[in-house]
Amino acid sequence: MTGVTEALRRQPRPTHALREEAHAVGRAARAACRGPGRERDLLVQSLKASAAAILAWLVAGVWMGDPMALMAPWVAVVLVQATVYSSLVQAARQFTAICAGALLASLALAVTGNTLGAVTLSVPLLVLLANWPRFGDQGIYGATTALFTLATGAADVFAVGHRVGQAALGAVIGVAVNAFVLPPIHLRDVRENLAALAREAGDVLHIVAGDLRDGEWDTQGWSHASARLERRLDSLRSARGWSRESLRLTAAPRRAVRRLPASIPPEEDDERWSRVTGHIRALTRTLAVAADDGRSPAAPARHVLDAYADLLQLIGDACHAESERLLTAEGAARPDDHAESAMRELREQLQDGLREHAGQGGDGTTVLGSLLLQAENLWSETVPTGRHG
Repeated sequence: MTGVTEALRRQPRPTHALREEAHAVGRAARAACRGPGRERDLLVQSLKASAAAILAWLVAGVWMGDPMALMAPWVAVVLVQATVYSSLVQAARQFTAICAGALLASLALAVTGNTLGAVTLSVPLLVLLANWPRFGDQGIYGATTALFTLATGAADVFAVGHRVGQAALGAVIGVAVNAFVLPPIHLRDVRENLAALAREAGDVLHIVAGDLRDGEWDTQGWSHASARLERRLDSLRSARGWSRESLRLTAAPRRAVRRLPASIPPEEDDERWSRVTGHIRALTRTLAVAADDGRSPAAPARHVLDAYADLLQLIGDACHAESERLLTAEGAARPDDHAESAMRELREQLQDGLREHAGQGGDGTTVLGSLLLQAENLWSETVPTGRHG
């Protein structure tokens, strides 16, 4: 019971959570005002969705004089998606679902003769149909359309045609606004995620280097840091997919008016930093094995670990330099002569340490050999000259 009480005390209080959320909102607002970025993209898309709904309402309710102009703005606001291609795909799915909902509701009402019977007959079938993968996340609109249709009490052919026409109007307006008013392009997300992955990889290497020098091996912390790298790598892959999709149907028109954003890093960089993430994960696992008293491989000697920490520090610096290069979209920078000289010297020290451990019976040879191999791999992937031999 005491443990449960202590755990509850450690949980953040509601006021603290609200304060953190308020700070997060403030940071996002400042970032949107400061310059281009993910926050400004979200603001633009939100304003576009609102404008699409208002325009659909004006067309359906004011210009066409529809007293129940609900369907058009409802569809329009939903279809301002993250990409133009996804807007078209979602429009087709949602329009099909709405047509199915309106038709089934009208048919169920004609068969049963009362609203309750029509709801009982049509809604379960439509909810089941919403789980069909072809509909994606738009299938549920079939059931909601049926409920709206039956709630108004008008489910004849004219009413069904009216709702389908309203849905078509909203779809056209939503897709048109998304396609022709600042069409979303997600190229910047790839560069930002790639730069963040490089920066966080350097942070992890610096943390490990500092712990090795201090003699405090926080293996659990290293494991959590490695897991964060994996999540960042997943975000990069997701951003790469969004960037490909955002150029579908929009790249040619944007090139025609010279509005295509700057190019993104090649996909080879994704693979390279995926390998870097894998090497860091293997490195931290090797160190965790060496720190476990129950395992047979022993940690290398103190002076060897100091040299290895210096080597990781250099590689971490190279990761940070690569992160800055990615953010500024500059060409690959060659490491300075001091870094190359220090790298060669540290490699020689570690090779001497490897031979020394082998001559003493090889107690720490296995661990040091694995660590040295991971460091060599990291250096060759993160330093431009290393990648070319």
